[in-house]
Amino acid sequence: MQKRVIELWVGAFVLAGVAALGVLAFKVGNLSGADVKDGFKVTAHFHNIGGLTVKAPVSMAGVRVGRVSNIFIDRDDYTAVVEMTLDPKYDNLPTDTSASILTQGLLGAQYVGLEPGGEDRYLKDGDRLDITQSALVLEQLIGQLLFSKAGGEDK
Repeated sequence: MQKRVIELWVGAFVLAGVAALGVLAFKVGNLSGADVKDGFKVTAHFHNIGGLTVKAPVSMAGVRVGRVSNIFIDRDDYTAVVEMTLDPKYDNLPTDTSASILTQGLLGAQYVGLEPGGEDRYLKDGDRLDITQSALVLEQLIGQLLFSKAGGEDK
């Protein structure tokens, strides 16, 4: 009888572990929040998007205002085009709003951060954000640092 009780406790512990892994997978995969279905779309061009993925959050002041809906390469200038669907209740974003690719948390998930500008006109469906900041790639930063140190010591 005591062996049976121990087996039930072990089984319950394993099920709790599997459930915790499932919740973690949804959090890491950005699948826990609902998609913005009836929002308006805006695009932004970046030279490097790092590890940004479709369904990544779009945030402003720490509040999620939309999601990345599509990513592709512009055939003319070879930049990454990020298409974002924004919640319609945020239809008062100025046309000079800037977009940056930022890193979130310890796991390093990337998202698009918006910083509102000061224009009197507001973004509408199909507009393009012209002020962008690409993702910081750690390998490139280290390479630039090493290159600048090596060049500085020769002089």
